[in-house]
Amino acid sequence: MNVSQLLSSATEKLQASTDSPRLDAEVLLAHSLNKTRTWLITWPDKELSEAEISGFNTLLERRLKGEPIAHITGTREFWSLPLMVTADTLIPRPDTELMIEQILHCYPPEPSISLVDLGTGSGAIALALASERPNWNITATDQSSEALKIAQKNADTLNITNVTFIQGNWFEPLKGMQFDVIASNPPYIPKSDPHLSEGDARFDPITALASGEDGLDDIRLITRQSKEHLKSKGMLFIEHGYDQKEEILAIFQQNNFSNINQHHDIANNPRLTSAIKS
Repeated sequence: MNVSQLLSSATEKLQASTDSPRLDAEVLLAHSLNKTRTWLITWPDKELSEAEISGFNTLLERRLKGEPIAHITGTREFWSLPLMVTADTLIPRPDTELMIEQILHCYPPEPSISLVDLGTGSGAIALALASERPNWNITATDQSSEALKIAQKNADTLNITNVTFIQGNWFEPLKGMQFDVIASNPPYIPKSDPHLSEGDARFDPITALASGEDGLDDIRLITRQSKEHLKSKGMLFIEHGYDQKEEILAIFQQNNFSNINQHHDIANNPRLTSAIKS
């Protein structure tokens, strides 16, 4: 069987399991062969050995059972950075790149600023910003020591040196510290939401997804406590659910933030709220 035939067969099998069957098939085959997707396109008639086909089919079976591509390959691209991910970290989503865009828009390369990424997971937000602003002083926290190990490995692999990783829940390890910017993609799904048992969410750590009855417990805490940790005129950026716009606005208003802006993601859904400390 050649590359083209194997991809066609796998794409057909994946039709009922994913919204992107052809892409999934290509990513898995490229990974199993240690090649690029460009190589697959360039060499569609390349005959594959039984061992190569068997290795690919092992990965395909995992995907057919619902395991996320990122967990199978061990990597996920975010802001053009290849990040290692495991079951201990949330798989970075494209929607979160909106936060990177908005922070970079608000803060030019000079001068240097201090920023903290709360609940960093794989380090996606902190490392993306650090790659664009190597002169910034960035701190990243997470309550999971296993997640921080992955984040530090990603920083080392990418040769990013301006991020300091600290273990602790939200602001607990940051006593007495203040920042120009606080950024967070916290859990924001209600703990009873049926989507937590569907799709890729089944494989993400539940602590990175759910937060109380309405999903907003952690956002309330972060917004309230951020006033103590923001410098004068410092900014808070929080990612949230597409259907939580009004609730998030109320939380920011109750905590006396000014210049509140709500930004839309690539699907035109409200996904990010930013504001300035009054």
